[in-house]
Amino acid sequence: MRYMATYDLMDTVRNTNQWLGASALAMASYPVFAMTPNPMLQWMRAWGEVTERTFQRMVVKPDWGIRTFTCEDGKDHLVNIETVVERPFGDLIHFNVAGREEQKRKVLLVAPMSGHYATLLRSTVKSLIVNCEVYITDWHNARDIPVSDGKFDIEDYTLYLVDFMKELGPDTHVIAVCQPAPLTLAATAYLAEEDPKAQPRSLTLIGGPINPDANATEVTDFGNRVTMGQLEETMIQRVGFKYPGVGRKVYPGLLQLASFMSMNADRHSKAFQDQIARVVRDEASDHDAHNRFYDEYLAVMDMPAEFYLSTVDRIFKKCEIAKNEFVVAGRKVDMSKITTVAIKTVEGDKDDITAPGQCVFALELCTGLPDSKKASHVEPGAGHYGIFAGKSWRNNIRPLVLDFIDANSDAPKAARKPANKNNAA
Repeated sequence: MRYMATYDLMDTVRNTNQWLGASALAMASYPVFAMTPNPMLQWMRAWGEVTERTFQRMVVKPDWGIRTFTCEDGKDHLVNIETVVERPFGDLIHFNVAGREEQKRKVLLVAPMSGHYATLLRSTVKSLIVNCEVYITDWHNARDIPVSDGKFDIEDYTLYLVDFMKELGPDTHVIAVCQPAPLTLAATAYLAEEDPKAQPRSLTLIGGPINPDANATEVTDFGNRVTMGQLEETMIQRVGFKYPGVGRKVYPGLLQLASFMSMNADRHSKAFQDQIARVVRDEASDHDAHNRFYDEYLAVMDMPAEFYLSTVDRIFKKCEIAKNEFVVAGRKVDMSKITTVAIKTVEGDKDDITAPGQCVFALELCTGLPDSKKASHVEPGAGHYGIFAGKSWRNNIRPLVLDFIDANSDAPKAARKPANKNNAA
């Protein structure tokens, strides 16, 4: 009950701030007040509008917002989001462009389960849907999953990926973004032994902590500094009575969001002050730059406690992936068993979350893979977000990834040419 009371207290604070914002907006918008114009009422209305929206977004799953796509025929085609595999903790979904010929490139985008919804990769999906059949892992908010559905740790996550890859077949190209990179590599190695024919054609790992000790950051330092007992005591709470997952132990999204924002408190504070000023001047809109960013950034989800704790313990503290000692369902996963799947790593030169050196370590682990099937790229001047959703992704990284996919689209025995290498390899 102690952990449940803490969870409900956080939600109560959020709900109260949303209510205060709504009340301030309603009160300052009374028509009668227009008889005696007062600038303070304008500021009160603006503060209420921004505050209500801010705290409301924290518990709402964003919409994909991908409704139509203009194809080469010049017509707008509807985009249907279809569930291919449905599971308690996450689904495999497909962005099906109605009336368009099936694209040759079949891409599985593995979204992180790190506090935000898969919609964080919305711009990545939009950029790939142009000439790819795009599938993505859509992870569920743990607060909405009944306790009766059981646990979900990094081994379960890996087995989900194994099943998704089997469902899509061997002509798939997998792109893993950030947190799932090491587990996606493990899932591929698992398939290499269990069902080699189900392995994907290629695997692109973007900014993932394959070896967190290769180049330390604040994230890795935190993981090494705290004990597992401290993490469980301070970070884990039970879902309150308001949600279907009542009683489930989780790492709350609100707690993660508070940690995120505290890292750049001055920048976020200024952003909200500036937005209030824009509302006062009638320069803000429902989909302006501020709202587009924060509607996504503030929308957080709870992670299953066992997933969060096992990630810190086994990926960051014990470095089981980096040491090639990872075990799934009682079976040791050997990265050297990957012999046919082309692997490319992408890192950002200015990435302060997964620093350069952490992701490219995957190529060292795959000792059974020929050099012709390995490639790497370090994007100059790019931070963590930029390597999968920013200008660096659009202008430089995406073309490289698509070239890599094309170079490895044939079955292993009939490969047209070796995996592309660039000057950062």
